[in-house]
Amino acid sequence: MAKYLVTGAVGFIGTQISKILLESGHTVIGIDSLNDAYDPTIKQIRNKELSIFQEFKLLNMDICNNSLIKEIPDVQFDAVIHLAARAGVRQSLESPGIYLETNILGTLNILEFCRDAKIKKMVLASTSSLYGETNSRLIDEANPTDLPLTPYSVSKKSAELLCYSYHYQYDIDISINRYFTVYGQFGRPDMSIFKFIKLIDENKTITVFGDGTQTRDFTHVDDVARGTIASLKPIGFEIFNLGSHSPVSINHVISCIESKLNKNASREYLPKNNADVSSTFANIEKAKNLLNWEPQLSFEQGLNNTIEWYQKNKEWLTDISVDN
Repeated sequence: MAKYLVTGAVGFIGTQISKILLESGHTVIGIDSLNDAYDPTIKQIRNKELSIFQEFKLLNMDICNNSLIKEIPDVQFDAVIHLAARAGVRQSLESPGIYLETNILGTLNILEFCRDAKIKKMVLASTSSLYGETNSRLIDEANPTDLPLTPYSVSKKSAELLCYSYHYQYDIDISINRYFTVYGQFGRPDMSIFKFIKLIDENKTITVFGDGTQTRDFTHVDDVARGTIASLKPIGFEIFNLGSHSPVSINHVISCIESKLNKNASREYLPKNNADVSSTFANIEKAKNLLNWEPQLSFEQGLNNTIEWYQKNKEWLTDISVDN
């Protein structure tokens, strides 16, 4: 059985990846700062989900603090899965400094840890927001990423470049996964699907930026977790789109939630946010060919699963804040 260091281990995607690894008998040492970038209660609940496994240990530390990184137990890790980051395009316009610090300096610290500990495999979580405005075009990994629209995108592009330099200089095998709008159980409460489900169910008004015709390549967290684990294979240095390849409009998302909850949404339409793009649409052929991965859940299946999870856990989800 393998030993993995997972940063952002009790984050949204980190929880699902850690759970799959633990259920497979592997050891996971997690790092997470348990900060208040969004309601920390949900991180505490995720931690409880993982703590039932004897082979899981969580270290409460900030990846920006290099002195703490050096205190990670002396374990011969088979790989590092680096998910810890400040996420969110709109929020990065409000606090760009912390995004650059966490996502660039934090990644540098993790790369230095890999170099010092002679860890030969690392996976980096990146983002489809690097592609900027693509006007509904199908996006493959060769699509330009040199016109980022937000500090978040800049920070993730910089992290990717750092990874390539460490691959080149120190022969660290690195897979970079560009995630496309992930949703699902234990999701981030500041993201649209979590917000829409909760607010519609509570008969509260939802906010839609733009006219709702903008599309997103929503990808279920189960599929993203499987793709991330698949990318642990020796690959050299590669970048992969992990998306559903089936974009849907925001208005369609809302209609599906209304139908499943049997409620009508009260909607407030506001002008398009300058951090948002009109569409994302992932070409996933590379991941299919090199990782033997493709999404298994349709949007309708994934959304139904998410709503069912929400309904089963309403007792504690009621108190979760969806404010950014």
